[in-house]
Amino acid sequence: MLPAGIPGHPLPCTESEYLALGVTACRIELLDGGLLVGPPPTVRHQMIAGSLATALEPGCAAAGHTLLPVINLRLDATRILNPDLVVTTELDIAAACVPASAVLLVGEITAPHTAVIDRLLKPHLYAAAGIEWYLLVELDTLTMHLHQRQGSHYVERSTTRAGEVLELTDPVRATIRPEDLLP
Repeated sequence: MLPAGIPGHPLPCTESEYLALGVTACRIELLDGGLLVGPPPTVRHQMIAGSLATALEPGCAAAGHTLLPVINLRLDATRILNPDLVVTTELDIAAACVPASAVLLVGEITAPHTAVIDRLLKPHLYAAAGIEWYLLVELDTLTMHLHQRQGSHYVERSTTRAGEVLELTDPVRATIRPEDLLP
């Protein structure tokens, strides 16, 4: 169910109008004045995100970084996305959004209704905002794609499938096995 303020809301939507929606059952993102609305993540999706966070957290702590699950990530004044997780540097814990300039790695888990957005649109937007690393996990196969920014786009640095190991060294140290993402 959409929040009461969404149906019939005039577009474009401003950042302050977007933030005024508050916490909702849906995932809502602001993109150039439009709203991308999707259902909440599935149990499988949440379990994968939790396992990824567990794998990344020790490396974040050792490097003095913070790992955050689904947050408002401000790419610019007209773009606020809700990635599945981010690794950040310093934060203003009172802020409504985390600025892209504080994000070292952004992670997304594909879902049937977001796969094209996660594979094509979001990498473009994250790279343009200057985020160095993009980790994409395929929901069905658990295949992990690690991308590094090169100019205004990403280049895939590794693909990790079941039976293989992703050894991160930057921006944090972590060892992630696809088969460990689900019990």
